[in-house]
Amino acid sequence: MKNFIKNLVWGAVFIVAISLVSCSDWLDKTPDSTVSGKAAFKNFTNFQGFVETLYNCIPDFGNAYWSNSFNWGEDEIMSSGVTYHYGYKIDIGDFWGWQTNHDGWQSGWMDRNNSTATDNDRMHKSLYPLAWWGISEVNVGLANLDKMTDATVEEKNLIAGQLYFFRGWFYFQLMQYFGGLPYITSPLPNDKPITLPRLTYQQTADSAAYDFTKAVALLPIDWDNTTAGKNTLGNNQLRINKIMALGYLGKDLLWAGSPLMNWATHNYDNTYRCYNTDDCKKAAAAFGQLLNLVESGQTQYALVPFSSYSSNFYSYQKGWQLPGSTEAIFRGPVYDPNGTNWGLSKQYTPQIVGESSMGVSPTANYVNYYGMANGLPLDDPNSGFDPTHPWKGRDPRFYNDIVYDGEKFVQGAMTSDANPNDRYANLYSGGSYRDPASGSRTGYILQKFIPNTANKYDQGWGYGCSFTIHLPWMRLSDIYLMYAEAAAEGYGSVTGKDAGFSKTAVDAVNVIRDRAGVGHVANEFLSSLDGFMSELRRERAVELAYEGHRFNDLRRWLLLTEYPYIIKTSQEFIRSGNFSTTDPQDNTVSNFRQEVILTRPFAGNNKYYWLPLKVKDVNLYKGFDQNPGW
Repeated sequence: MKNFIKNLVWGAVFIVAISLVSCSDWLDKTPDSTVSGKAAFKNFTNFQGFVETLYNCIPDFGNAYWSNSFNWGEDEIMSSGVTYHYGYKIDIGDFWGWQTNHDGWQSGWMDRNNSTATDNDRMHKSLYPLAWWGISEVNVGLANLDKMTDATVEEKNLIAGQLYFFRGWFYFQLMQYFGGLPYITSPLPNDKPITLPRLTYQQTADSAAYDFTKAVALLPIDWDNTTAGKNTLGNNQLRINKIMALGYLGKDLLWAGSPLMNWATHNYDNTYRCYNTDDCKKAAAAFGQLLNLVESGQTQYALVPFSSYSSNFYSYQKGWQLPGSTEAIFRGPVYDPNGTNWGLSKQYTPQIVGESSMGVSPTANYVNYYGMANGLPLDDPNSGFDPTHPWKGRDPRFYNDIVYDGEKFVQGAMTSDANPNDRYANLYSGGSYRDPASGSRTGYILQKFIPNTANKYDQGWGYGCSFTIHLPWMRLSDIYLMYAEAAAEGYGSVTGKDAGFSKTAVDAVNVIRDRAGVGHVANEFLSSLDGFMSELRRERAVELAYEGHRFNDLRRWLLLTEYPYIIKTSQEFIRSGNFSTTDPQDNTVSNFRQEVILTRPFAGNNKYYWLPLKVKDVNLYKGFDQNPGW
């Protein structure tokens, strides 16, 4: 933090250098917005140029390098021999590995290179340094709002609203990993020592909530409907708005009310290993306000039909466009549209039909969260799940997200030297797709974020932007599920609801299931809050699978160190009976079983609920203490 707070002081940043080439289609800067000196804050055009550097502080966590690691729960496992990604570090209990000074570039998108560059290089985007740098920039901007003399009230509100949002957002991203932090609200002088103690999680979250609340009041729903936004009409999708601010206000409050954060706020008194109902009620109110606006047609947001589900994650056509459709609420810029189709697509493709080793496999234990189309979990006695036909009758999201044994993987012609049997995913035990170093370790392949032509024969990943991968930070479906959690825990009932929104907690979950064509939450899970929460957690696991949420969900629920969330398994089976390539869902298998690949070594050890802070930061001054156990 020393390099990103102490040295970014009042007066240090008056030169505004904007580089938004990569996202110019959706975040167009206005003409003449690159300025310097006092003029930087005089009018909307110039001040917006200052603000737009903050957008380029948002990491693209799914495309931060040639291969990527951002799912750190029990959801994925690295191929054998892949030891450089942070997902592997977590698997062996090395939580220090997020830091550049601990493990160089290999620490990934959290802190690869200590860069605070606001250029358009996706590999320069690291959360930790850019968040602290962004907070400093926000405080400079807020301190200079009074210099914006040549501007309308609307323009002043737009500038202030963006600044308040970004300060809350940067802090939220930091505190969900590290806990309570000093909340800096003004530029720091360089001639005085730092004396800012760490706040509790609740105090930090309350400060972020204040900033998000200010942003909600100041920002429009859609910049296209503002006078200032007319200058970039149709290209305002990424600009911070009221819906984004409401979404993160609710998320900040729900996280603050979650068991881990409530427990930490009360000095780890075990009496508080539970939800804070007051925070949950406030979160439900924020989410309810957002959903009311959406469902009444007052916003540009809506759930996409399930037939267009992939548009949340990638676009696939000549040229390129920003994925996300109407469901993506918060996204960052696309820094390298020509490069996004390489990393993720190749790390999820077995080498036997790819051009490099498959780096990541979805774990069998996680794939088992995908229940049946009737809405029941696999282990429910009434679900209808048949282990001799394990691919039959599953949740439609299973077929969208997961490649299973026998599916057609190569769509077009194969070279003459290829084995024609490799056109189909040979994921049975010992199958050609099951090499633990270059293929699937688990019997499954992830295909949620890539089209089924992403292989070396179909060349669906061909350079030239045949498709663009860009994962959102927040989707509308997440809002429904967070509302359900907040309403249920805040009001102590599966029918809990915010007074300002018509839907109950269970209603909100069923909205998401209806979109996917899945049966509603069964009555057996509605008789108790605990029963409902088990299904809600499973619903989050499936709907938001592999989008970077699971690690933080397990942490805040105080489940990360508990069995069975500490194991990662493979699915073992053999083909039996007739094998069909035309209807793989109906294929018969035998000896269908799971085998444990690894057990994470942190069972029952509470220190793993927070990442360790940098040693140089906790030695910066007295009062900025290391996280417990580190």
